[in-house]
Amino acid sequence: MAITTTTVRITDGIAPTFSSSASKKAYNLHFCYANSTQRFTNTKFGIGGKLKATVNPYSYTEEVRPEERKSLTDFLVEAGDFVRSDGGDSGPPRWFSPLECGSRAPGSPLLLYLPGIDGTGLGLIRQHKRLGEIFDIWCLHCPVKDRTPARDLVKLIEKTVRSEHYRFPNRPIYIVGESIGASLALDVAASNPDIDLVLILANPVTRFNNFMLQPLLGLLEILPDEVPSLVTENFGFNQEMFETMLNETDAAQMGRRLLGEFFATSSNLPTLIRIFPKDTLLWKLQLLKSASASANPQMNTVNAQTLILLSGHDQWLMNKEDIERLRGALPRCEVRELDNNGQFLFLEDGVDLVTIIKRAYYYRRGKSLDYISDYILPTPFEFKEYEESQRLLTALTSPVFLSTLNNGAVVRSLAGIPSEGPVLYVGNHMLLGMELHAIALHFLKERNILLRGLAHPLMFTKKSGSKLPDMQLYDLFKIIGAVPVSGMNFYKLLRSKAHVALYPGGVREALHRKGEEYKLFWPEHSEFVRIASKFGAKIIPFGAVGEDDLCEMVLDYNDQMKIPFLKNLIEEITQDSVNLRNDEEGELGKQDLHVPGIVPKIPGRFYVYFGKPIETEGREKELNNKEKAHEVYLEVKSEVILGCVRLNIQIRINKNGMLTNC
Repeated sequence: MAITTTTVRITDGIAPTFSSSASKKAYNLHFCYANSTQRFTNTKFGIGGKLKATVNPYSYTEEVRPEERKSLTDFLVEAGDFVRSDGGDSGPPRWFSPLECGSRAPGSPLLLYLPGIDGTGLGLIRQHKRLGEIFDIWCLHCPVKDRTPARDLVKLIEKTVRSEHYRFPNRPIYIVGESIGASLALDVAASNPDIDLVLILANPVTRFNNFMLQPLLGLLEILPDEVPSLVTENFGFNQEMFETMLNETDAAQMGRRLLGEFFATSSNLPTLIRIFPKDTLLWKLQLLKSASASANPQMNTVNAQTLILLSGHDQWLMNKEDIERLRGALPRCEVRELDNNGQFLFLEDGVDLVTIIKRAYYYRRGKSLDYISDYILPTPFEFKEYEESQRLLTALTSPVFLSTLNNGAVVRSLAGIPSEGPVLYVGNHMLLGMELHAIALHFLKERNILLRGLAHPLMFTKKSGSKLPDMQLYDLFKIIGAVPVSGMNFYKLLRSKAHVALYPGGVREALHRKGEEYKLFWPEHSEFVRIASKFGAKIIPFGAVGEDDLCEMVLDYNDQMKIPFLKNLIEEITQDSVNLRNDEEGELGKQDLHVPGIVPKIPGRFYVYFGKPIETEGREKELNNKEKAHEVYLEVKSEVILGCVRLNIQIRINKNGMLTNC
């Protein structure tokens, strides 16, 4: 496990302090990718003394801000440099790699960026720094005066794709495309189904007609010929005058959506007009039309893994029918909707392409995704976003965590949790598994321990046309390390010395019926004990309670199965998902998916109790015996039950809601 060290001043013998908010902010950003446990390397120190300490970057999130990135102004300046430089506005299309993308990790896959209507290749300028840490980035630049047709652009991209695939046949090639670039990317993928491609398409256009073209033509009609020289030399034409013309021209109202975002934020209008002279705009529109027309009939042959990013504003070139058609035509396609963003997605505040890729689990360095080695830790700002998304639930449940020290004492903190892995946490699900968010959050915040939860496969895959929830709903689970439950993933996690959360009760326990609160639905399998012993993992039983104080179930599975349309829906979505208990009979085999009907009570509280670790190191041979392994399994199960019982008794005894010594 990597340890990051720094020199800090200890003022109270507990934690590092900061002289100002600014220094605290800089401090957090500096440890953006630290993967360490918060502990001091020397336990003997005096007040005000200095020593080296490992620091938890997730503890101080109040002042954390996103990493500084280039701005839209930087885009305009660098785009202007492209146009003004020798040959920058002429010549054939060509690739370039941004200078700030040179610090990538070894084995990083290639990412090809295909620009939208601007053609500069600078559309990812605000993303370059972070993308450059995990990708080898090449951007396509199409000069202002270039008139290369769509078919020839596809050939250029194909040549690059095939060449790089030949060099690194076991690595995927990412293609990020916007509008025109998205259509070109689909065309390339359709022609190369045997090459491992990952497409990330921002606001793709796959249908184009004269009705869409007319508003843009209206915009072009109000622009005089030879605009750049007239603007800069004769008219003194400024941004305010341009916006007035747009607002007063009804025919241009839809067309201004395409360029209005640029002009509305730009104080460098001449640069923009040099990028978009009238003849270039006309050519780009024709290029968009021909590129989409070429890609459209080949959709069914695209085999690439595809992530479509949709802006919520200004989607006048497509509608939901287009996206559903695209989703249905592409067998390996997911969609992410960014409701608060506009047409120029990657240039807007709040859009971080690396975070989007991480949340969707779309980053991989090999032929298939490895949920362990391809996973990238959340940055402090990503963790802050996750923490804020859970703020309401945290406020309502006020979770309390208790852990057991080596001497058997129970403390109200996570101090009893081992720092080093592998550690296996085995416990019970409350309703809907709502305790896992709180546990994962506090493990990172208090101890800088990433808890990899083994989760149901429905959170990671969805059949086309299925009525299962959209994959975007589970992105928050993925950013903090959720992994599809499987024997192989479990084995790999323990081998990598991870901290792993296992719920043997699975879906049946998380979707229990009325009167089944805290009842365990564990199969009589002790396999997890034998695998844990192979790696010497500590096993920590834990019990979670508080659900019955927080909500009351009014419509459970049995009630819903008596309602015909709900029964049909449950059967349909269950059939679309993976049943992990096909070999089980009775209640344990019932893995039907549904959403229980609940009503909230007066805010209650979650309590989670972690028992004393059960050691397996040095016991591999012993626990390879099924009977011995089953004894440990029963010990774990009884400790989970006992933990829940002890917590419930203490909660009932203590009327003020405060736990006494357990």
